[in-house]
Amino acid sequence: MTITSTKTSSKLDLTKRYKSYYSASNTPEVLTLEEAHYLSLTGQGDPNGDDFKAGIQAVFPVAYGIKFLCKSRGKDFTVPKLEAQWWFDKRYAGVSMAEAPRQIPRAAWQWRLLIRMPDFVTAEVVASVRKAVLEKKKQPLIAEVCYYTLNEGKVVQMLHNGPFDREPESLQIMQEFMQAHNLKHAGDHHEIYLSDFTKVAPAKFRTILREPVQ
Repeated sequence: MTITSTKTSSKLDLTKRYKSYYSASNTPEVLTLEEAHYLSLTGQGDPNGDDFKAGIQAVFPVAYGIKFLCKSRGKDFTVPKLEAQWWFDKRYAGVSMAEAPRQIPRAAWQWRLLIRMPDFVTAEVVASVRKAVLEKKKQPLIAEVCYYTLNEGKVVQMLHNGPFDREPESLQIMQEFMQAHNLKHAGDHHEIYLSDFTKVAPAKFRTILREPVQ
């Protein structure tokens, strides 16, 4: 595991470094995203269920373990916002993206938790910190946290304001935009949680909804 020790007084804030990645307008827009690296953990089930909560409780300790290691080596950074990709079993392939949240049982929702990492964080660093955190926390799910690379490329995105159960309203707007511009799905639904949904009232949730397209 190698991180060059370059002492600096500044702290890297990925939300400021990659402003276009962590921002969206109230109407659909198209942008092209670069390849990025993450901590990742996959699972299945209701986002309000115990498995999803356990996933969050597994991935964040690893993220903070990496942060503190990097800080000790002179490369401190702010742990960024939680993200997640969502997809469904092939049995539901014919359901539109706007209707999927309403029609598909939540038990069938598959997800990948994501926390973006700086470019200087390598798979080797993740593996080493994961091992140390697992030994300390004794939480088996931590062993499944991994280094993940995502290259979404061209996407349609929109800022959703309000509760998660009203996302279909924003998804319908995005779907109509994609149809009007002859854009087709090319990847998994992606959400960035700008609000801490464990502390903020649902009416004040701010979530970026993102759909890879071609």
